Amino acid sequence: MSQHNPAEQKVLSAVPAAATPPNRRVLVIAGLITLAALVAGGRMWYRSHHYVETENAYVAGHVHPVSARIAGVVTKVLVDDNQLVKAGDVIAELDPFDQQVKVEQIQAQIASVQQQILQADAQVAQVNAQASAAAAQIAQSQANLVRASQDAERYGQLYTSQMKAVSKAELDAANAARAAATADVAARKDSAVAAKAQIGAATSAREVLKAQVKVLQVQLKDAQQQLAYNRVVAPVTGRVGKRNLEVGQRVQPGQQLVALVQDNVWITANFKETQLADMRVGQEVALTIDALPGKELVGRVDSFSPASGAQFALLPADNATGNFTKIVQRVPVKITLKPEDLKALDGRLVPGMSAIAEVSIASNAKVANAK
Repeated sequence: MSQHNPAEQKVLSAVPAAATPPNRRVLVIAGLITLAALVAGGRMWYRSHHYVETENAYVAGHVHPVSARIAGVVTKVLVDDNQLVKAGDVIAELDPFDQQVKVEQIQAQIASVQQQILQADAQVAQVNAQASAAAAQIAQSQANLVRASQDAERYGQLYTSQMKAVSKAELDAANAARAAATADVAARKDSAVAAKAQIGAATSAREVLKAQVKVLQVQLKDAQQQLAYNRVVAPVTGRVGKRNLEVGQRVQPGQQLVALVQDNVWITANFKETQLADMRVGQEVALTIDALPGKELVGRVDSFSPASGAQFALLPADNATGNFTKIVQRVPVKITLKPEDLKALDGRLVPGMSAIAEVSIASNAKVANAK
């Protein structure tokens, strides 16, 4: 066994050791990591320049609250939860007794006033006959006056200072008859005027009764409408949700009974204000619904909200304070879906569902060309 002396060991230690070759697997892994980082960075750069995305998006739709228009007790409920109803279908019925009594009461009042109108018509006919009789009596009195005037004139010619063919008593009687005939004509004329006044009064009374009938007819129409309100009908076609009525329940005017949800839904996506620079109406939107994983829908930007979401809050932020902190605002964007997609989903897309919206801002050129 050979042994090295101390001098040889010192020489060997002074010679540098040969470099260990690098592990090939480590090089491959490092290259793959670098490549993946480049791909991810390139993808992020590409998407940042061609797409804007938000997870603050929800399905929205028309939700119609159906309420009672009159007070009453529910006697029938004709719909169930989640049921599809058409516009005009009866949802519930209220007890119609109170409204029916009011209708019958007004109908009775109308019948009573109509009988009074018939009596007024008879009274008008009576005073018309009296006026006609007064006119005839005037003509008769005028004829008597003419005859009395002629007699008085003849007696005056027969009784003069040169000739006294008649007595003074006969002359006085003729003059008195003429005066009486004149007074009778005046009296008959006054009676005719009174008869005409009675005609006007009777006619006015009849017109007042007719006007009263019109008022009652309007009240009857309103009472009949109130009676019709006992049937609560669907204003639109939709599905029943949030049913809050049962048989025997007393409801008040304006109280919500059910909510009807229509099928024509859309997406409301709340984008940051910094994402809106390149967004335009008509751009394509890729939509992912959380409740429908793996199913991607295509929508279109329909419109932008006229104000940020904070402006429609119950208590908007007051920025004119000393502790102001700038916060990126969100602006609601309405995104519509294709009708065929909504039909294919068959009501599975309902308001309130969460969604992810990705807008292709690279489609600006296509939108501009379409315009």
